[in-house]
Amino acid sequence: MGPPIIGVSNSIEKISELIKHVADTGLNVVITGETGVGKEVVAQNLYQSSPRKGKPFIKVNCAALPDGLLESELYGYERGAFTGAEKKKKGKFELAHGGVLFLDEIGDMSMPLQAKLLHVLQSGEFAPLGSEKEVVSDTWIIAATNHNLEQEIIKNHFREDLYYRLNIITIDIPPLRERPEDISQLIEYYLGIYTSQFNKKNLLQPNLAIIEKLTKYHWPGNVRQLQNVLKSSLVLGDWDKTIVALFSSADADDRPSPKSTVPESVALITEYLDLDGVNSPEQPSFSLKSIKKTYLEKIEREVISYILSSTGWNRSKAAKILKISYKTLLYKITDLNLSPPA
Repeated sequence: MGPPIIGVSNSIEKISELIKHVADTGLNVVITGETGVGKEVVAQNLYQSSPRKGKPFIKVNCAALPDGLLESELYGYERGAFTGAEKKKKGKFELAHGGVLFLDEIGDMSMPLQAKLLHVLQSGEFAPLGSEKEVVSDTWIIAATNHNLEQEIIKNHFREDLYYRLNIITIDIPPLRERPEDISQLIEYYLGIYTSQFNKKNLLQPNLAIIEKLTKYHWPGNVRQLQNVLKSSLVLGDWDKTIVALFSSADADDRPSPKSTVPESVALITEYLDLDGVNSPEQPSFSLKSIKKTYLEKIEREVISYILSSTGWNRSKAAKILKISYKTLLYKITDLNLSPPA
């Protein structure tokens, strides 16, 4: 039996209610949410609440396999279908017959495989690789993704017809940071599991102050990150160190970046164009060649001025450092309108 859905937030209660309404319909479901929010947990709860409970629950991670392997995993193959196919193998669609096929990370499936998946969903039939015989599969499809599929459709990364075929019911799981009231319950639930799982006596449990601090953390890795923190802290027995590490990383993430300064090149161009004019309907014309010339002159002026200042305006010494003739340096000083300090 899969793990229960833990939480008291409104969003978790709505998800639990939705599962009750959808589980016995067999309608295709897409579960959305950030990585680590528990999309597979929701899929397993749908399965456990459905008439298909007890039948196969098959998971396929669409992002973990290249196209060729993913296709053979989904649909199987006949012996000799390709190099290395020494014996017949059933695909996940066939193995999931009568049960659930959980397509995790569906948003990462390639367009050619999406086309084949659409055909299978429409007809309920497919042919294993290397076979001309169609196989019928009665499979409930539950898909999950951390992508915005509507945006992926706009980018031509996801088929619109497949989206509407899969997305009959949508279950969106908010990130943990948006439902902090669930964190203490999740901590209690997983502590109970891990204390028993590690089979160690006298594992150091977090006090109320630690739990309160964990509740205030923003959990960018969601429930999966929380699970890992609880496991390591229980085994190592150092909750204070865990808290310091968590909030140090959080401070680093939230720390304002150094004050943004406009690159000199951009500042020069802005000055050259007259920024007020750039935003006006009649923008000033300019050429890259002119900008390059102006910018090189600016650099040359700054470098020569710096060397002259460093040598106390000893022109002979400055010319040697700059590896130019004394006469050229005098010309540059005049041309760039440089003068020693008063």
